[in-house]
Amino acid sequence: MADKDSDRTLGYLTRKETEVKLPRPTRVKNKTPAQIQITAEQILREARERQESEIRPPKQKITDPTELGDYRLRKRKEFEDLIRRVRWNIGVWVKYAHWEESQKDFKRARSVWERALEVDYRNHTLWLKYAEMEMKNRFVNHARNVWDRAVALLPRVDQLWYKYIHMEEMLGDVAAARQVYERWMEWKPDQQGWLSYIKFELRYNEVERTRGIYERFVMCHPKVTLWIKFAKFEMRNGEVGRARNCYVRAVDKLGDDEEAEQLFVAFAEFEERCKEMERARCIYKFALDHIPKGRAEELYKKFVAFEKQYGDREGIEDAVIGNRRFQYEDEARKNPLNYDTWFDYIRLEESAGNKERIREVYEHAIANVPPAKEKRFWQRYIYLWINYALYEELDAQDMDRTRDVYRECLNIIPHGKFSFAKIWILAAQFEIRQYNLAGARQILGNAIGRAPKDKIFKKYIEIELLLGNVERCRTLYEKYLEWSPESCYAWSKFAELEKSLGETERARAIFELAIAQPALDMPELLWKAYIDFEIAENEFERTRMLYERLLDRTKHLKVWISYAKFEASAMEDNSEYSPSEEEKVQEEGTKLRLQRARRVFERAVGYFRTSAPELKEERAMLLEEWLNMERSFGELGDAGSVQAKMPKKLKKRRQLMTEDGPAGYEEYIDYLFPEEVQTTNLKVLEAAYRWKKQKIDE
Repeated sequence: MADKDSDRTLGYLTRKETEVKLPRPTRVKNKTPAQIQITAEQILREARERQESEIRPPKQKITDPTELGDYRLRKRKEFEDLIRRVRWNIGVWVKYAHWEESQKDFKRARSVWERALEVDYRNHTLWLKYAEMEMKNRFVNHARNVWDRAVALLPRVDQLWYKYIHMEEMLGDVAAARQVYERWMEWKPDQQGWLSYIKFELRYNEVERTRGIYERFVMCHPKVTLWIKFAKFEMRNGEVGRARNCYVRAVDKLGDDEEAEQLFVAFAEFEERCKEMERARCIYKFALDHIPKGRAEELYKKFVAFEKQYGDREGIEDAVIGNRRFQYEDEARKNPLNYDTWFDYIRLEESAGNKERIREVYEHAIANVPPAKEKRFWQRYIYLWINYALYEELDAQDMDRTRDVYRECLNIIPHGKFSFAKIWILAAQFEIRQYNLAGARQILGNAIGRAPKDKIFKKYIEIELLLGNVERCRTLYEKYLEWSPESCYAWSKFAELEKSLGETERARAIFELAIAQPALDMPELLWKAYIDFEIAENEFERTRMLYERLLDRTKHLKVWISYAKFEASAMEDNSEYSPSEEEKVQEEGTKLRLQRARRVFERAVGYFRTSAPELKEERAMLLEEWLNMERSFGELGDAGSVQAKMPKKLKKRRQLMTEDGPAGYEEYIDYLFPEEVQTTNLKVLEAAYRWKKQKIDE
């Protein structure tokens, strides 16, 4: 029976019996460093010295044919066994064939190569090594046979063709090498194959054959660089006409190619070498007209250099303008919404003076409409239209086109989102210059109906006023106020118009309507205009009533000061009195004006003292104005009484408070008025009386 501590999973052994007992780690007693230290270099050197020498098999010396036969049989058996195991390994086949070659058994070597080719005939390395074996051992016909089979099976491997041709050329059989080239060219190889064929023919001075190869070459590979090589070949052989013909044919076939710039540059340089400067200039201009500007940068540089060397002043300027034109077109193509580039481009074309090109650039520029219907994106764009219209009117003097430009511009602007008053006004002014008043009125009427603006109303009213159409001006002001009833400018100008016409009651009625509006953008200007109007009409009672109505709405410091100054300067008409009475009446009038002005100042001071005690600075300014007024009246004035009411200026400090708490102190000017000083003294006396009473009670 098994022990109760045994475990069935452990073969009925106990845990204690199955524990792995590791040796107890030795404790290092002496931890001080040794006197002699061993470096890593020394350890490696000792390991190298103690390394055992490699065991090499003994060299075998073969002394008779029997031993040689046994050796060959054993080696072949090893190779064959190895091939059976790794038939796909080409390296084994190559070693086997090389060994047979080293034994001078070429039949067996060929047999090995053929067996290897049966395994992987697409491996061009096998064909190369096979043919090299035949060539090395001078089996020329065998080598030709191998090369023929190789190029027939792998015609796209250029190395096989090169080796084959090289062998034939080394043997001196030029005709055979040419025949191989012709076989290769039927497969239309890449450019390097054709170029090697051309070099081959040139080595043997076969110019006509080379020309024929070039003809086939450029048909097989229609590239700009190859046509240029063809033309240079003809030029080297002195055939200028043939070279020019090559360039002309290349332009016909590849004039729209991406590398056409290179072709035109080479063509122009060829004509330049032939001293045909006019031909070269025509080629440059033709190229600049037909090649897209983005691909003609080098062409422009060459053209500018050519004109600087051979051209006159006009030609140089044209070349420089063409170069700058290219730069602007390149920038405009990269960012067509950069309107500053278009402005510079248009200025360049206007300096050149070509009307058609200027119009073309304008059309291209205005075609780049801002994508977003927000006014900030249109503010630069709209000036393209303005400049276009002004050019057509002033420079081209084509009034019909100018009218069309304004019309198209007004149609393209989204007036529902925003509009430009300057366009409407410029279009109307153009029609006026053409004596088409009805057209100008129609444009401004459309502007008011579709996109009313302050500038449009002002300009339309100004035009009608210059023409003397008062009723139209009144109608326009009514439309203006219907559209913008809060505009104090419109109310003031409307009343000013009526006043200039002598319609005082109409002007007064307009002012009354204006100040009755619930909302105004600048009411202070409107009230001032109304008050000035009544003063100009010598309606002082109406003016006082206006001031009182204004004070009912606001108690601003400027209103009080203006009211007081009015009272101080409101002089009645004394023309009906005699000279002796006039002086007396004038003196009484001066006293009356002074009294009225004082009453206004007293009311103002009382208001600031009782109703707005916190406005100390305004109260001080009011007293300053009062004091100046009293002094201006000379002996009649009472400057002393006002001087007694003037406050003292005190410089004080107060704590600055921010979101994070106290942030230091700042100085400010405070005003201490006489009644405040008296109150302060009374408070001090009351405190002293209470303290004395407290002491007596104690």
